Formats: sequence, structure tokens, C-alpha cells
Amino acid sequence: MITLQRRQLVGHDILLARHGNHISSMRVDRSNDRVVALLDDGSLDSAPNLIAPNLQLPHTVRSVLREDWKLLTAWAGMAGGMGVLMTAAAVLLGTTADPAILEAFAAYSTF
Repeated sequence: MITLQRRQLVGHDILLARHGNHISSMRVDRSNDRVVALLDDGSLDSAPNLIAPNLQLPHTVRSVLREDWKLLTAWAGMAGGMGVLMTAAAVLLGTTADPAILEAFAAYSTF
């Protein structure tokens, strides 16, 4: 079952365990997959965000969109196409159909 939740950054926990209240600020270095902390004394420390490289993390909305964008685009295109076809059929039926047929359609929904 997919749980779409924000991934917890392991690096935050590691740096908090190392330095506690001596951290001034933290930032995520996504290119190196690390969290970098600026300490009170002006020094920097960093920690990796992965416990194990082959660990399967829970899916997020961003990861689902990144992996399945072609399928989701195809579904949205098909749904849009069906909407256009149904709208065109309704307009065509409303403008060219015999009034008796339209009355039969209206009466059919009451049963």
C-alpha cells in the first residue's frame, strides 16, 4: 500500500544526536544527499540521509509523479478526450434530434 508522506531525513536525526542545542541552522544538500548543519561556533558538520543504499523508502507524491508521469498523462488525455466526445454528442443531440426522442430521454430518467 502506498503511503504518500514526506520522507524523514535521517541526517537531521544524526546531527541532532551529535550536537543537540548547538545547531544554528540546517540545510539539505540534495546533490550529495546530505544534511549540513551550521553550529554555534561557526563550524560545519554534515550527515548522510541514507541508512542503507538499498533501503526502500515510502513513496511520496513527487516520486509517484516522477515515475508514472507518462501513464498519468495518458489517462488525463483519455479522460479529456472522452469529455470532449460526450460534450459534442450532447450538443449534437440537443440541436438535431427529434423533439419526441428528447422527450423520451427525459421521461426515461423518471422510472
